[in-house]
Amino acid sequence: MPHKPFSQACENNKDPILQVIRTTFCRPTTVWEIGSGTGQHACYFSAHLPHLEWQPTDRSENIPGIRLWQEQAKLANLKPPLSLDVTDAVWPCSAIDALFTANTLHIMSWDELQIFFDRLTKHLSPKAFICIYGPFNYNGAYTSDSNASFDQWLKSRNSSSGIRNFEDIMALSTSRGFSLLNDMAMPANNRLLVLQNS
Repeated sequence: MPHKPFSQACENNKDPILQVIRTTFCRPTTVWEIGSGTGQHACYFSAHLPHLEWQPTDRSENIPGIRLWQEQAKLANLKPPLSLDVTDAVWPCSAIDALFTANTLHIMSWDELQIFFDRLTKHLSPKAFICIYGPFNYNGAYTSDSNASFDQWLKSRNSSSGIRNFEDIMALSTSRGFSLLNDMAMPANNRLLVLQNS
């Protein structure tokens, strides 16, 4: 029997994230999660937000692990995970009414990030909310020593990844028609950005 993947970071941040997204995703809708990773967030959020349908997605190699979490959770509002790479020309959806992603922007290359936001302009419904969780630099500077160390570790694994500048992400998102509603401090030197489509 394969073991479920596990992320300690997900365990640590799931409740602080929940407290924010429950006020943003307050009406019944389907939330698409980009980069669901282990599947822990999908299970926790769908269990605590029964008014939402939660759609996990990730690259194909992570789908089996997410499926193990989903099958054990047995939640009616948690949909089976879908294979999705943000650079895919065709996404497995017609429209996205709400979007959540955690700890993905620093994994993607800048080219992939541009494609990601381009794809969102195609698929996001008008006025759709976007919640983005993760670390950011401000004015080109790290917000903590731990983030500086994390960034060095990321770049040692893949030189095109790394913590993104908040200002660069804002320039990219606003150029695609998204506006910033909130930028909230989170535990462990992370942030949660709430954007809305025009």
